Amino acid sequence: MKQIILLTGHTANGKSKLARELKERHGFKIFKTSHHIKKEAERRGLDTNRQGLKDLGDTLDNETNHRWILDAVKEFIKVEEPDSTIVVDSIRKSEQLELFRRQLELEVTHVHLYASSDVLEKRFRKREGQDHIPLDANGNAEIDLIKSEEDIQAFKTDADVRINTDRTDVIDTRTRVEAYLGLFSDPDRKCVDVLIGGQYGSEGKGQVAAYLAQEYDVLVRVGGPNAGHQAARETGKYTYHSLPSGCRESEADILIGPGATIHMGEFFKEVEECGVDAERIYLDPNVMVITDADREAEGGLKNSIGSTGRGGGSAASRRIMGRFNDERKAKLACDYEELEPFVKSTHDRLIKAYASGEKILLEGTQGALLSLYHGPYPYVTARDTNVAGCLSEAGIPPRRVDRVMMVVRFTPIRVQSPKAGNSGKLKHETNFEKIRAEAKIPEDLQVNEKTSTTKLNRRVGWFEWEQFRFACELNAPTDIILTFADYQHVKNRDARRFEQLDDDTIKFVEELERVAQAPVSLINTRYPHDEETPLDLRTLIDRRHWRAKIR
Repeated sequence: MKQIILLTGHTANGKSKLARELKERHGFKIFKTSHHIKKEAERRGLDTNRQGLKDLGDTLDNETNHRWILDAVKEFIKVEEPDSTIVVDSIRKSEQLELFRRQLELEVTHVHLYASSDVLEKRFRKREGQDHIPLDANGNAEIDLIKSEEDIQAFKTDADVRINTDRTDVIDTRTRVEAYLGLFSDPDRKCVDVLIGGQYGSEGKGQVAAYLAQEYDVLVRVGGPNAGHQAARETGKYTYHSLPSGCRESEADILIGPGATIHMGEFFKEVEECGVDAERIYLDPNVMVITDADREAEGGLKNSIGSTGRGGGSAASRRIMGRFNDERKAKLACDYEELEPFVKSTHDRLIKAYASGEKILLEGTQGALLSLYHGPYPYVTARDTNVAGCLSEAGIPPRRVDRVMMVVRFTPIRVQSPKAGNSGKLKHETNFEKIRAEAKIPEDLQVNEKTSTTKLNRRVGWFEWEQFRFACELNAPTDIILTFADYQHVKNRDARRFEQLDDDTIKFVEELERVAQAPVSLINTRYPHDEETPLDLRTLIDRRHWRAKIR
């Protein structure tokens, strides 16, 4: 059954604006009665001024017994997509409405807009640029096409949706019409999967996110450029700082949420290097832009706690403290002309994704135990890195979440700060030489164990079960992802199936599942560091019983 939305109401009630909003938001097709009648006037060689068109409308009503709009709409339907909803803007007589109601093949929704006479007169004057608009005997403006009070009363009685526009702008009106039409997506539709780190960062989230990316329609990144996510995929190795990992191999839309921060120069560089078209990128207007001054302000933190010094914390501070302070006022993405091609509402894109059932991957940054609120202060970052914080930064409600994937490594790491030990405690600290010897790895691990952003050496420790359980309690993961399995035994590098893993690794996986009360769904066996060796993408053992979408 073809869906038709009929708009009625006096002139200046916002019918045409409502029609345009429905077209923009939902792709509805608009049939404008005024355009149709103007073409008919031109065909007959008649005047196309307002009075001429009104007179022609009366003539057509007499000639067709009020059927001319219905017939024109049916012709319009033939050339449009079969499943398109048609918005008719507008009808002015009750007889025209009644003809639509009699069509069994049409599902008609009648929206009637009205306002008080003084409000309408102000709108008339503003629209026509006149100080005074003549009114007829019924108090209606002379420019109004609806003259019969009987027609207005019939519209009021018949309407499925009747909205007083005195204190309702077009967006509010559209929202109320959307609610009646059932256009809001089901809030129980769970279409968002979240990937987070479960330790102190550098768990290997980038490689995992890039592996999963091709299963999703929308990729969302939060956090800031202080987090670097390395990924080795079909197009080679790359470190992502601003864009979601794997966007080079994916055709998904890219969203950078309103709680994120970017540095413009680095953002442009990354977009160019990844070959991503601006049309795919949704940089939320509220994204905070890091300045060079922000980075200068964080210089001291690099020495004291091993901070990346990338300006995210300073920018966040300005965002709070600069609300009413001109000297520290924050500038957002929407304030920069250079970013205009990328600035679009991520909220609107998410709403579209929810409605159409698209799958969304939200990629968190850093690790659960670096959270500003839940980590060992002051050796923390400038945001909440857990699933709730990531959802808040992206503007995604918890009810939309389907899966929470938490990434951990057998040997958690922290950055090596210039002042030894000041980057935070590791419960069972060791060194990479001991790990290398125990796992029987031939090469020096420290060579590759440098932070993705600052290139500082990493400190390393053995697995912390208490901290792992704490991260599970904060995030309630549905899936655990284990990375760097070769650090348990070099044999794992050659494993392609779970049973091919080292016996101690299998026991470790089983214990992870008991403590987390969740399955270990992906196991990363190694990271391909050697530039001279042909790239082998079979570094993940995929034990999932689910897929976001078949590739």
